[in-house]
Amino acid sequence: MIPTLADLHEQARERLAPRVYDYFAGGAGGETALRENEAAFRRLALLPRVLRGAATRDLSVTLCGDRLSLPVLVSPTAFHRLAHPEGELATARATAAAGTVLVTGMAATVPVAEVTAAARAVRADAPVWFQLYLQPEPEVTLALVRRAERAGCSALVVTVDSPVFGRRERDARHGFDDLPDGLAAENMRGLPGAPDGRPRDIAMTPGLSWDDLRRLRAQTRLPVLLKGILHPGDARIAVAEGVDGLLVSNHGGRQLDAAPASIEALPAVVLAVAGRVPVLLDGGVRRGSDAAVALALGASAVGIGRPVLWGLAADGEKGVRHVLELLRAEFDHVLALCGGGSPADLGPDLVVARGSARGEGEGEAR
Repeated sequence: MIPTLADLHEQARERLAPRVYDYFAGGAGGETALRENEAAFRRLALLPRVLRGAATRDLSVTLCGDRLSLPVLVSPTAFHRLAHPEGELATARATAAAGTVLVTGMAATVPVAEVTAAARAVRADAPVWFQLYLQPEPEVTLALVRRAERAGCSALVVTVDSPVFGRRERDARHGFDDLPDGLAAENMRGLPGAPDGRPRDIAMTPGLSWDDLRRLRAQTRLPVLLKGILHPGDARIAVAEGVDGLLVSNHGGRQLDAAPASIEALPAVVLAVAGRVPVLLDGGVRRGSDAAVALALGASAVGIGRPVLWGLAADGEKGVRHVLELLRAEFDHVLALCGGGSPADLGPDLVVARGSARGEGEGEAR
């Protein structure tokens, strides 16, 4: 039997220490937002079209100048070496082999230069983006940006939904407040103010503003995407500020437990952006059909986080590759069933609330 993502999740649960599994799996507060990310997809259905003549399908999309062979990328998640000894190196190789983007993060347990090198050992043009938390000290942020540039990253993904850390009850229960010996957030070494070669802590501060984003954009030529946008008002400001893309996300349910599911926030953000920049989504994507729903509602691509960690914990690089290839096969299958030949053929007319499917003209007097 070919393992499903649910199968890999169970294998990962069996192999990971309980405190590590709960760190990866858990969310903020009562974990309502965490559960709703998946549940909200189950409340939506696809209304397929027929006889559209799409004998073959092209799944590729282009984002910020990088070509992805499918509209699924790997969203940033922390501390991959907690899941597997090779950590982000295995994830990078698998993502490159699948022909899509890895967004590696500040909290990676392998330095960004080694991550990009691993990806490009598989495929010379493999795109790697760098996830960034703006730091209270501008010189620290700048040092991180320069490090990502030197490593060959082709975009910056700035996480903006974390003015403070989320309150994560599973972590508090386990006392999960530090990494085991030998593991660290390697991108935080060698920065201004770092003590004796040890890594700095990743700082969160509610004092950051759009001014800090303007400073960042003035310091780099890399495309800048904002991750963690849920409010359409913020989307309009971001576009006016000249950002290159948005990622609709509630941080996997790990920040504000009262936040809506990412897929619920997506349509209003897409409307506010009005096609001026690409809009991506992560949170709750577990099937190719979830990706199809998100693209039909206006996303250019979707990101996956926890499924990558489950694949990594279950079977290392091979497990991550399986996750991406399974989603590719499922998405292609759903696209064919919906009468599409490319992601651009998916539109909002194909998405209905479950139990309320109505085609054009239904309900009219006959």
